[in-house]
Amino acid sequence: MASQKRIAKELADCTTHAPAGMSIALATDSDVHKWHVTLDGPAESIYSGGKFGLVVTLPPEYPFKAPVVTFATRIYHPNVTNDNVGSICLGLLKAENWKPASKLLSVLQAVRLLLVEPQPDDPLESRIADEYRRDRAEFDKNARAYVQRYAKGPVKFDGTNVGADAGAAGGSGKRSTG
Repeated sequence: MASQKRIAKELADCTTHAPAGMSIALATDSDVHKWHVTLDGPAESIYSGGKFGLVVTLPPEYPFKAPVVTFATRIYHPNVTNDNVGSICLGLLKAENWKPASKLLSVLQAVRLLLVEPQPDDPLESRIADEYRRDRAEFDKNARAYVQRYAKGPVKFDGTNVGADAGAAGGSGKRSTG
């Protein structure tokens, strides 16, 4: 029950103090363990103009176990799997770094910052990270193409705006563990 109270408090904090361009709602009224987050691509990023869906899943052991955050919207990014799963590599969410005192608002702020400042040295998609480091113009072109293709219009959390073609704009390359 303490977990439920903590989650309710954090949901209230997140909805009241959400970062600019972000809205948070429960996936269903009856389940506080799954949140739908809509994130506008930050103006200072290559993802500007896009709308991205994030799914935040809180395990029953929360806050002693980290939440799982995935992109519901396909995104071309070195720290997000280039597939229909959208797993994120974020240091704060790694088991060895997660602390029960960590807050979901900090997690959401860190995801937003990851769009502004990708971390190519800790990638899930090595090929995209290499492209980011070696050919920034090509990376920017591919990222913008993904924004146009997947992140325009209303955000869908049912998997219909992740696409099935991992080969678009270069596709999925060699993966790292993030």
